[in-house]
Amino acid sequence: MAFKLNNVKENKNVFIQDQMGGFSILEYKEDLSSTTALEAQANYFMNQSNMRKKQLMIELNNNEIMMSAGAMQYMIGNIEMNSGIKGVGGLMRNLVAGAVTGTSAVKPVYKGTGTIMLEPTYRYLWLIDVDNDHIVIEDGLFLACHSTLELSVSARKTLSSAALGGEGLFNLSVRGKGVLAVEAPIPSEEAVVVELQNDVLKVDGNFALMWSSSLDFTVEKSGKSLLGSAASGEGLVNVYRGTGLVWLAPLTDYKPMPQAGARR
Repeated sequence: MAFKLNNVKENKNVFIQDQMGGFSILEYKEDLSSTTALEAQANYFMNQSNMRKKQLMIELNNNEIMMSAGAMQYMIGNIEMNSGIKGVGGLMRNLVAGAVTGTSAVKPVYKGTGTIMLEPTYRYLWLIDVDNDHIVIEDGLFLACHSTLELSVSARKTLSSAALGGEGLFNLSVRGKGVLAVEAPIPSEEAVVVELQNDVLKVDGNFALMWSSSLDFTVEKSGKSLLGSAASGEGLVNVYRGTGLVWLAPLTDYKPMPQAGARR
């Protein structure tokens, strides 16, 4: 490569939170760009509350990635970008998929050799090694991934899981082998990973961020009867049944996030 990117990874104000397959999460220890006392005060309290800006940096080496539309801040090097849409039929499929999953309809593909920097965010960035797995992710979490991963729409197995649980009928699913980057409402260290072996997990609220596609997801009464459910104070619960993994946000009832381009 003919370029050199200075004062990024070696910046003393930058902490490399995680690295995997050419993906790096940069976390800024402090926001040094305050120009007023009010901004400085806000930055101080945000820093004390562990609210620090983060950026996803992707280094391509003759390979390609897919990314949420509008997420790029800048790119440098011999990189080609295309819409990732193959003809009118592909556009219609993407529009439908985007509408039903709450994700952007267009996920640009970047191919070549160089560096891509995504826009900064206060949300938490995770890097997930998808190793011949098939996982379902909640709306608004997708940020970027290797194009070796296949993105598709995963439908709820029963209408009750959407109508009763206040959820959509569809989610984005990811399968294959590669690195997946997501924007989450909690740090990865806080996530509770439940491993089910032909068992059942019941969750009161939208605390699940991701789960194995092999699991059956339904919404059921917490008690054997409506009266019993009402007496318990729980009512309806999200149920994950079978063998697989569920990632839970134990302290945050998840609300889907707006997509790139409109959220920053």
